[in-house]
Amino acid sequence: MRTTMPRTPREPEADVVPAPELAMMWLSSPALPVGGFSYSEGLEAAVEAGVVHDEDSSLRWLRGQLQLALARSELPAAARAHAACVARDARVLQEVQAWVLATRETAELRLQTLQMGRSMLDWLARLRPGHALLGLAGQLPEPPCWPPGFALGACALGLDATRTLQALGFSWLDNQVQAALRCVPLGQSSGQRLLQALSLDLPAAVTRALRLRDRPQEWQNFSPMLAVLGARHETQYSRLFRS
Repeated sequence: MRTTMPRTPREPEADVVPAPELAMMWLSSPALPVGGFSYSEGLEAAVEAGVVHDEDSSLRWLRGQLQLALARSELPAAARAHAACVARDARVLQEVQAWVLATRETAELRLQTLQMGRSMLDWLARLRPGHALLGLAGQLPEPPCWPPGFALGACALGLDATRTLQALGFSWLDNQVQAALRCVPLGQSSGQRLLQALSLDLPAAVTRALRLRDRPQEWQNFSPMLAVLGARHETQYSRLFRS
C-alpha cells in the first residue's frame, strides 16, 4: 500500500501577515508560548492577605491594576516601543526597555517581564527567522522585556498601535482572570462577568496610553499595595504562581 508523506508547511514570507483581527487573537491567546499563565502579578499574594476574596474584590483589584498600572505604564511603553519598531529606531526602543526595567518594584516582576519578552522574541525568531525586526532587536544590549517585546511581535504581524495595545491589554486581562479562577477561587461564570466588566474598561485605558505615548515623563508605575504584596509573595509559603 502506498503512503503519502505529509507535506512540511511552507514557511511564510516575512512580509505576509494575517488579518488584523486574527493577529490580535493570536497574540492575546493563552497558547502564545510566553508563559503569561504562570504569573498572577501580585493577585495570589492579595488573596493570601485577604484583600481579594470574592468576585467583587477581584473586580476592584483588577480594575485598579488596569487603570493605575497598565494604562499609565505598560500600555504607553508598548505604544512607544511600537512607534520605535515602525521607525526602526533602536535608541527609543532601548529607552523604553530601560524605563520598564527600572520601574519593576519586585524581583519577581522584573524576572517576569524579562522572561516573557525573551520568549516573545524566541517565538518571533522561530516564526519569521528572516524578519527585519529581529535585526532591530539585535541592536539592544539585552533581549527586550515584555512591553517592547510584545510591540516587536505585534509590529511583525502588521498590527497598528491601537490594535497592539488592545491585544496586549486583553492578554493581561485574560491571564489575570484565569489566575483569579484558580487562586481566589472563582467559578467560570464569575470569570466571564469579570471579563465583560473589564473589557468595557479597556478602550479607555488604550486611549489614555496612546495619549501618553510621546510623553514618557508622565508615565507612572506607582502602586504601593501591589509592590508590598508582590514582595511578600516571594516568601509566601504556598504558591501556584511565579509572581
